[in-house]
Amino acid sequence: MDDFLRLSADTARFTHGAPRSLAFGDDGRLLWFLRSTGPADALESLWVLDTATGTETLLADPRALSPEPGELPVTERRLRERTRLVAAGIGSYALSGDGRSAVFPLYGRLYRVTADGAGGPAEIPAAGPALDPRPNADGSRTAYVADDALHVAPGGRISPDDGARWGVAEFAAAEELGRARGHWWSPDGVTLLAARVDESALQRRWFADPAHPELPAEDFAYPEAGGPNADVQLWVLGPDGGRVRLDWDATTHPYVSDAGWESPTEILLTVQDRLQRSVLLLVADPATGRTRELSATTHPQWVDPLVPGTPARLPDGRMLTAADTPGGAARGLALDGKPLTGDGIQVRRVAGIHEGRLLVEAGLRDPAEQQVLLLDPDTGALTPLADGPGVHSVEASAGALLLTSADSDGYRRTVRTADGRALVPRDLSAPLPYRVVPVLERVTEHGVPTALVLPRDHVPGRRLPVLMDSYGGPGFQDVSAEPRRWQARQWWADQGFAVVTVDNRGTPYVSPAFTHAMYRGFSEVTLEDQVAALRALGARHGDLDLGRVGVRGWSYGGYLAAMAVLRRPDVFHAAAAGAAPTDFRHYDTAYTERYLGLPQEHPEVYERDSLLPDAPRLTRPLLLVTGLADDNVHPSHTLRLSRALTDAGRPHQLLALPGVTHMTPGGTREKVMAQELAFFRRELAVS
Repeated sequence: MDDFLRLSADTARFTHGAPRSLAFGDDGRLLWFLRSTGPADALESLWVLDTATGTETLLADPRALSPEPGELPVTERRLRERTRLVAAGIGSYALSGDGRSAVFPLYGRLYRVTADGAGGPAEIPAAGPALDPRPNADGSRTAYVADDALHVAPGGRISPDDGARWGVAEFAAAEELGRARGHWWSPDGVTLLAARVDESALQRRWFADPAHPELPAEDFAYPEAGGPNADVQLWVLGPDGGRVRLDWDATTHPYVSDAGWESPTEILLTVQDRLQRSVLLLVADPATGRTRELSATTHPQWVDPLVPGTPARLPDGRMLTAADTPGGAARGLALDGKPLTGDGIQVRRVAGIHEGRLLVEAGLRDPAEQQVLLLDPDTGALTPLADGPGVHSVEASAGALLLTSADSDGYRRTVRTADGRALVPRDLSAPLPYRVVPVLERVTEHGVPTALVLPRDHVPGRRLPVLMDSYGGPGFQDVSAEPRRWQARQWWADQGFAVVTVDNRGTPYVSPAFTHAMYRGFSEVTLEDQVAALRALGARHGDLDLGRVGVRGWSYGGYLAAMAVLRRPDVFHAAAAGAAPTDFRHYDTAYTERYLGLPQEHPEVYERDSLLPDAPRLTRPLLLVTGLADDNVHPSHTLRLSRALTDAGRPHQLLALPGVTHMTPGGTREKVMAQELAFFRRELAVS
């Protein structure tokens, strides 16, 4: 590996040493966070910043607690895959209700620590390898999951032994619906709300490590498109053994995307129908389990899930919901069904309430940028808190704010206390190697966002082969002012490419109409926009050699890369496709059915978006890459396409990576990039 790839691998893509998972406690006086000791340290420790004194305190060091790192419980390992958590050491923690103590898992053991550090971390006795500990309001009791059962310490098992999994989030919720937890303490710290997950109807998927044939295969329950989902129920578990099931029409609204206690006598839960066209906010009585509807959000295609913080009930009782403006020009907010925002703002998240106004993250200008704003719920008036170039985000608690700003110069985090002081949590990560300012342009009649990165030593007039490097799928924005995502692209450019990134229709943050254009049309919309954007950029930038175009991508981006050379060999001349979902009939229910409908009802859509029938048409070089431990896009997707290509007599290359998951941790991505570089240099004649 060259110097950049080695540095990227050693620093986990320049994240080691940066503060992460920051959360306020004790009414904004404390800021908790995880951070390793520097850019080469993979093990994260738990820290707290006292905003009254500005002092940072190390509360828990995984080296001291576990000098010999152990194995993660299988359920926690899979949950980390669902939440894209790659950090080692203390990967997560949970605060008590008062925010003065925290609990965390470490290799299956549980620990509790107070903000003053008195006595150091204390181990919490657990019934077995444990995960997802959650303390109650005062930190006196901790709920956790061990062997798919819900336990309390001190105490014991509180979930019944009925063959179901208790206290966890099922695959669909954690991977696709934004809910990664399955148990919640009541405000008084006595009663628990718990998810009961029955996966007995689901098919099993298996993994075997061919590099270790002596080891048994692993399996897990997977909800495949068109097939059964897990049966999810919510139960109130009382301290005296009492159990009350929350009652809603789970036949029509089976997905639970959020849940939690509003007060000791009220539980709020958000449920969705299977195709996610209807989202209900319900309030439940924990004593009886009866529910009633507070709000309903509907959409003829799907209710966009990308507005965290809604639906919600404000302190004055009004209902805050996400609402598209007429014509789908903007994703906004409504109060009690009355529009609060207009076409000039794309709301991305509601972060809470600050000084009596809604604290929102939104886009006011180019979709590559994000601002932090205060929104008056009575007048709709906007007041910027952070609106310079770049991507700004916020967390809030009792008058204190944590503002994070990211732009071409890097990252800046600032705590603003309620009394007006400013503090900066230390960032020990490696400086970003490149200052990248991509050329951002909106092209085609659809206003598709694009980015162009050229070699740092580029001389105008020198023709460059093009490398398309896009994701292209719903739910993820590539063209953003966030700086880490441009580091690898600058490296690719410096190898002699003009690197082009395109956010085709279907990707978020341009407008709801832009996003919904992908409905029942993954392949057509994605490829049409990628080709049109490439040609538009070629017309604007004469140094782009459209006679030599490579395309690379991972996950949906891998699907795009393989599809590009299979269906448009006149435009794309070589492709490296990683972890590609080659046939969405074999991908998960919640994601796939949201966009494509049920395969039983729309088989033609799934057939049109499958790459397997295209195999006989391959005429361009194609490198397929898959991790053999990928439980998101199972390696069978890549292997099915490879088999179809082989059966059709179409030469291709296959790189199968034993033990590698969808997130390609531990420097795997950089090693694959080195092999991709050799592939593209050879196939595109790059000197």
